[in-house]
Amino acid sequence: MTQTTGRFFDDVARLFTDAAGVADGARREAEAIMRAQIERLLRNMDVVSREEFEAVRQMALIAREENEKLEARIAALETRLSDAADPAKT
Repeated sequence: MTQTTGRFFDDVARLFTDAAGVADGARREAEAIMRAQIERLLRNMDVVSREEFEAVRQMALIAREENEKLEARIAALETRLSDAADPAKT
């Protein structure tokens, strides 16, 4: 009887192991389907990718730095111009 009981528990354990494998496979398949659906939805919504966003963000940072340099240059030129136009300051 012990041998029969042992075999029974082995069979039950094997059955649960197989069921867990099937469940894991179903989970992975469901994840793949959901991922594909979400990607399709985002493509249809015309949402930018992370790479595109980062590229534009970097361009904006560079433009901002150039803008700040130009503002400083304009301020310096305006100061020189006002000093040159006002002979009393010199």
